[in-house]
Amino acid sequence: YQPAPLSEKTLPDTFVVEISVLYKGPVTYKIASGDEKGYFIIDQSTGIVRTGKNLKLEDFPVKFNVRATDSNDGRIFNEASVSVEVIDENDFPPVFPSSLLEERLEENLPPTQIVQLKAQDNDTGRNGVLTYGILSGDKLKFRIDEATGILYSTVTFDYEEEPTEYQVVIYAEDDGVPEKKRGYCTVIIKITD
Repeated sequence: YQPAPLSEKTLPDTFVVEISVLYKGPVTYKIASGDEKGYFIIDQSTGIVRTGKNLKLEDFPVKFNVRATDSNDGRIFNEASVSVEVIDENDFPPVFPSSLLEERLEENLPPTQIVQLKAQDNDTGRNGVLTYGILSGDKLKFRIDEATGILYSTVTFDYEEEPTEYQVVIYAEDDGVPEKKRGYCTVIIKITD
């Protein structure tokens, strides 16, 4: 049996899987081995397995055996294995060290790197993998490398032309399950003479 993966936030008494046997007489179900930490409970008459307590991600996957025994003759039984996986929930949004940055950019420079933005995400695995993007601001004059978080100018600026200040809102987005989370940072870019 390979039931659907459970969330690390699954509550006790949540349905996991139903074990069933083809047998003419009544049977009794029990977890025979493999669940040393007691994460699961089984209804001895229906074969329905439920969570018995809160799940700890680091203890999974767990593979345990369920034994179905003839209720009238304990010598007649069979076992099946159940393999349960737990999914790491996306607990944390990305966070930038500062929500507001001010950068100076000299006029007459060719397109250039302005600043590297780096957000932190305390999740592990794909929930902590970040991509960067521009939420708002002049997307014709600025671009961001989605993998590195480096913000670039894409044009040459002239201090004598308006505007001399730009506001670009950057987001960092994780690859979270079940939903992605975002963090934001505003970058003020001042063109200098």
